[in-house]
Amino acid sequence: MACMENDPQGSTRDRLLDAAERLFLEKGADRVSVRAINAAAGLNPGAAHYHFGSREGLVTALLERELLPVWADGLRTIADRCGAGGAADIGELAAAIVGPFDELWRTPKGRMLCHLLARSVLPGRRMPAASAWFGPAPFEVMLARAMPGLSAREVAERWRLAFTLLLETYGRALAPSPDAAGAPPAAATVAAFLTAGLTAPPTAPPAAPPTA
Repeated sequence: MACMENDPQGSTRDRLLDAAERLFLEKGADRVSVRAINAAAGLNPGAAHYHFGSREGLVTALLERELLPVWADGLRTIADRCGAGGAADIGELAAAIVGPFDELWRTPKGRMLCHLLARSVLPGRRMPAASAWFGPAPFEVMLARAMPGLSAREVAERWRLAFTLLLETYGRALAPSPDAAGAPPAAATVAAFLTAGLTAPPTAPPAAPPTA
């Protein structure tokens, strides 16, 4: 087996990520051990933990490598506009998020990645990702600027609901093909639904209980 010290670190990390991606696609993530990933990459049994710290770290690195480029340009353009003092167009933001999910769903690799993302996030965990786009903060900032009447709590709740809907729609079930039963609605329908929910009028605070 190859020795970690003889490879540039980036090359070794990519070998591990390539092996994980291939095995996840062939067998399903639940059936692939870290040991199998190390072996498929031709590395020693401790390689993945050495480079990623844990299985979760490896999965997060794979998702960042594969998904960030898919979303980055569109989201960065909207965020830059917000940073310059403008307000995000929530319909545009919804389309920029939904469009890549819809494209991913159409390929076996994309469906595997969506499913892996859903498995990593839907239990309520936050991924140990390096990119801010894998957390709620930039989305909450854009929503807050577009909807100044919302409280910070409602902004956070709306974004959590929206992202949960996306993961449930595109990533909960690992369908064998894009034509299988349970395929998601049209991207325009999903984006319109998200936009309507995110831009709904602020909810009224609960009434105070009557005093005696």
